[in-house]
Amino acid sequence: MEDKSVVKNSGLVHPNISDGWFYETSTFWPGQKMALEVQEILHVEKSKFQDVLVFSSKTYGNVLVLDGAIQATERDEFSYQEMITHIPMNSHPNPKRVLVIGGGDGGVLREVLKHECVEEAVLCDIDEAVIRVSKKYLPGMAIGFEHPKATVIVGDGLEYMRTRENCFDVIITDSSDPVGPAESLFGPEYYTLMHKALREGGITSAQGECQWLHTSFIKTVLDFSRNIFPVSEYAFTTIPTYPSGQIGFILCSKSQETNFKEPLRRWSPEQELKLCKYYNHKIHSAGFVLPNFTRSVLMKSD
Repeated sequence: MEDKSVVKNSGLVHPNISDGWFYETSTFWPGQKMALEVQEILHVEKSKFQDVLVFSSKTYGNVLVLDGAIQATERDEFSYQEMITHIPMNSHPNPKRVLVIGGGDGGVLREVLKHECVEEAVLCDIDEAVIRVSKKYLPGMAIGFEHPKATVIVGDGLEYMRTRENCFDVIITDSSDPVGPAESLFGPEYYTLMHKALREGGITSAQGECQWLHTSFIKTVLDFSRNIFPVSEYAFTTIPTYPSGQIGFILCSKSQETNFKEPLRRWSPEQELKLCKYYNHKIHSAGFVLPNFTRSVLMKSD
């Protein structure tokens, strides 16, 4: 009998691919699946930490999948990478030293290095396999790895943070979901370590899950972050291939004066069009306009 999970004669198979389609499944969003039509399975690997899959899709370009969950597609990755990066970067008066935890696909690093004020961008990801396969199959995202201002470390972000104090102006945590190797990046210990690693007035931005699926989880993170930082907010972006088409960000600042909802620094309209496909100063502010069902749960009284 023909094995229909073999696509375009690549010889590779994966349990999430059958009948020419990839089906995303996760215990973190029960009762629903995302499906993409597959052209060819490009890479299958069990790394030390997670299942790594890359395939070319019919309509979304190459797709990176970790433990069955879509991390990035070439078609829509920019909406996530730009918003998780430029909201915090443009909320800081002069971010010179930036740390990226996770982000092994290179997308956040690429966006950080669009800011000329940055003197050094350090990326620390636990899984060398993600960096390696992204360089091969997602070159448009991984381009930042070659930048002279970039320093790449393969290691545990939580452990790396333990030895850093007063080092960074902005810390961006581009993690997978809070199951598996990224679980430790969603707890109060990690946020306390980020606070310690930031310089005065420092800002953090972290993957903050989906308001359609994880409102109670987001509230938990916001509640403990507000006990650590004087300012904590939730913003979101749209992205078709993430669960329910939306993903959010937890943003924190050591400065009581930070107003995340209005960018402190702005590119000109011409620069915005040149540098970004999704982000601009108006959508920066719009990302904080929450629907009532989310706002009533997450926000403190205005």
